[in-house]
Amino acid sequence: MQDILDKASQIKLVVFDVDGVLTDGSLYLADDGQEYKAFNSRDGHGMKMLQATGVTLAVITGRTSRVVDHRMASLGIEHVFQGQRDKLPAFEALIARLKLRMEQVAFVGDDVVDLPVLRRVGLAIAVQDAHPLVKSHAHWQTPSNGGRGAARDVCELIMQAQGKLDGQFKVYL
Repeated sequence: MQDILDKASQIKLVVFDVDGVLTDGSLYLADDGQEYKAFNSRDGHGMKMLQATGVTLAVITGRTSRVVDHRMASLGIEHVFQGQRDKLPAFEALIARLKLRMEQVAFVGDDVVDLPVLRRVGLAIAVQDAHPLVKSHAHWQTPSNGGRGAARDVCELIMQAQGKLDGQFKVYL
């Protein structure tokens, strides 16, 4: 675990997949084609706390959905890349724009489409219910499933490793 904490202590950017990571992967489609997704409020609060410590957050997702735009805007996440069947170009452009080294970046994924990015970052994270191949390439697996607290697990791990978790909790005590 110390190796994971050492990696997490260097993180300046966390990139999340959406479906299967920030949601449980279910897609709810109405007769009119409208798409609905369920996001976990505790995940969202963890993401806000992590941002408050100075860590930048981003999402790169293969699907395109207005609800993702709305949710990310409500969380203050400005780096949102949707419709990225191949996530690597968007990821590389973001890293170049932010002038980060790979060891400063964490990626959280759940399925094989996430592997090209997951295999390059300093801290590769798979959600608990990720595909076995994704888990085999991850440095760490969240205790929680995607959409069920996994993002909060990631945020708290990084804050703990950077010595900032207690400070974020202190506000509420």
